[in-house]
Amino acid sequence: MKLTIERSDLLNALSHVQNVVERRNTIPILSNVLLQAAKGELKLTATDLDIEAVDSADAKVSHEGAVTAPAGTLFDVIRKLPAGAEVELETQADNQRLTIRAGRSHFELPTLPASDFQTMSGDDGATAFSVDAKDFARLIDKTRFAISTEETRYYLNGVYLHGAKNDDGDAVLRTVATDGHRLALAEIPAPKGAETLEGVIVPRKAVAEARRLIDATDGDIDIEVSDTKIVVRAGRAVLTSKLIDGSFPDYARVIPKGNDKKLIVDNKAFEAAVDRVSTVSAERSRSVKLSLSEGKLTLAVNHAETGAGTEEIEAEYSSDAMEIGFNAKYLLDIAGQIEADTAEFMFNDPASPALVLDPSDDSARYVLMPLRV
Repeated sequence: MKLTIERSDLLNALSHVQNVVERRNTIPILSNVLLQAAKGELKLTATDLDIEAVDSADAKVSHEGAVTAPAGTLFDVIRKLPAGAEVELETQADNQRLTIRAGRSHFELPTLPASDFQTMSGDDGATAFSVDAKDFARLIDKTRFAISTEETRYYLNGVYLHGAKNDDGDAVLRTVATDGHRLALAEIPAPKGAETLEGVIVPRKAVAEARRLIDATDGDIDIEVSDTKIVVRAGRAVLTSKLIDGSFPDYARVIPKGNDKKLIVDNKAFEAAVDRVSTVSAERSRSVKLSLSEGKLTLAVNHAETGAGTEEIEAEYSSDAMEIGFNAKYLLDIAGQIEADTAEFMFNDPASPALVLDPSDDSARYVLMPLRV
């Protein structure tokens, strides 16, 4: 194999695939990226057997061929080469090395045979649709922070993607994530073909890689969803991932319907106040008590070992006085998603979940379970 390629093109393609590689694994070839040179392009593939990323870049191919090389090392070498460099990649049959040349730089990396590399295949009968990259990025950003990291509840370790009907009866494409303590929901008008998408759970790692993949994409991306896999195509890049085999809980039952106590606060002021008082909260629970009274909100932390702190901010509230506690990190996570100047909290009582709304975005909802304080 021998080819010449622009450093920027190679770096861009490598950046789309190398994050899939697990740095620690017992199968050496899974630390490598597959390089395939043919017909004027270099195709790169990386996998951990659960998720696979593929991208390609134009190249001047002198001799076609394929080989695998250490993904992390190759990425670092190319990243540190001078901008605008022409990179030459070469392998020889009698030398199990990938030679990299660029100007006065010369590197040799160990290789493993391309024939030992395993790739994933797509599934027939998948539901296919196209969606604007920015819209899909929004679905991910508004929900992925609530994905559970508790491995025993594996069915919560991803984002639930499905077609649904909103409150007005319109078809939407919806994402939901929850860890049992909080829930995030976002939706967009359903693209053609996504209206009847059966619910699937996209793993956390696939969600992160899909988000990274579409970050530099303008226009539409193509998505295919089968019973076992999801495929995301953005330009020349393709991400294929297995889905989580499990049943996502009936999240609709968790979303409060009758909360009638409304609190409206300046979101930035609220976020800053929570951040300050949580400085002295116990690290494990990080609980903050919210005391609601007419025209104001008081946030308080009182811990025997770590100290105490209070903050008072102006608020719109006219219902009965109430005290309710929440995890400070969860409050900050949701405040970070609010795009409006104000955040709207809907409460029922101190023992019931709160509904948090963004006045500038009625297609996103957040639910928070209270803590005892």
